[in-house]
Amino acid sequence: MTDALQLHNTATGVWTSAQIHEAFETGVLKTEEALAEEQVQPASIDLRLGKTAYRVRAGFLPGKNKSVMTRVSELGMHEVSIEEGGVLEKGAVYIIPLLESVDLPDFLEGVISPKSSTGRLDILTRLITDKGTTFDRIPKGYTGPLFVEVTPLTFSIVARTGDRLNQLRLRTGFTPLSEAEMLNLHEKTSLIFNEAGEPETPVLEQGGIWMSVDLEGIDGSDIVAYRARKHAPVLDLRKINHYNVNDFWEPITKPHDGSLILNPEDFYIMVSREKVSVPGHTSCEMMPYETTAGELRVHYAGFFDPGFGMTKDGSSVGVRGVLEVRSHDVPFVLEHGQKICRMVYEPLAQTPDILYGIDLSSNYASQGLKLAKQFKMEG
Repeated sequence: MTDALQLHNTATGVWTSAQIHEAFETGVLKTEEALAEEQVQPASIDLRLGKTAYRVRAGFLPGKNKSVMTRVSELGMHEVSIEEGGVLEKGAVYIIPLLESVDLPDFLEGVISPKSSTGRLDILTRLITDKGTTFDRIPKGYTGPLFVEVTPLTFSIVARTGDRLNQLRLRTGFTPLSEAEMLNLHEKTSLIFNEAGEPETPVLEQGGIWMSVDLEGIDGSDIVAYRARKHAPVLDLRKINHYNVNDFWEPITKPHDGSLILNPEDFYIMVSREKVSVPGHTSCEMMPYETTAGELRVHYAGFFDPGFGMTKDGSSVGVRGVLEVRSHDVPFVLEHGQKICRMVYEPLAQTPDILYGIDLSSNYASQGLKLAKQFKMEG
């Protein structure tokens, strides 16, 4: 490990793209193949699927004394080569080695989130490590391979080596902004906006800013949600702007009384009433649900890179958050403006040299009620 990397031991926060590149140069991050274009984001790196998907009977955590592949040998059913494209069936559980691996120092940890398209396609992904006891965490000092558990919950998919379903953040310490710090930041650079794009006083609770759901329609549209169809065709992850929406989704129009009853276990794509921004010196995570809210689940936590909802001149304008929603066990009534998730902000370890949607192109930089990039959306 270089002296330059040792110095990062004293910098608390989420690592930026320059530090991620340095991590590859010093062997903290490793890869079997050269980095792909746009794989490194402002404060995260996309992880890539390897060559083989191992179908297993059930998802698992290896536990303190076992490797992932040992557990695969115990629970394995068959292998699927995805070098040239392989079908991962709806409802089946697969373990896929990733092309990236790590050699983390004892001050650095990894945190994993699904990518935006992964969540919008209802693909459950959970990173696991050898001797791991938690999902989506790489403990400080871990050296070894990385694996992802993949379960397509709604659509069967075609996946290939190099596809990117989740993203890694490296961070030194975990010091999310306090409610007072978030309020102070909002007064300087607005973090939250109403439907008209005007700054709105944040509702702060449990260390985050509350966001609510829109059921009135945005941008002149009467469509407030999309419900996934249960018997859709196989979906190829590499086919962008390709599929007809109606083959996979049923549009849900504005309810006459401002409320919508969610069918148990159906999967919905919805959008937030508020718009949110992430100033360039912070990152943000959407905490998916509040456990006291009943059986409603915003299925995936979402990570927002620095620069989300910002303009090139540094102004904060805000962009809506897309919500992946499922009600478990029983029908659930969702009301317009009902609180549904919290935005938790965290400082970066240093000033980033690229920003989301400004220096990097993105399918979701100015999103409204937007499905995954594989679908042909009007407008």
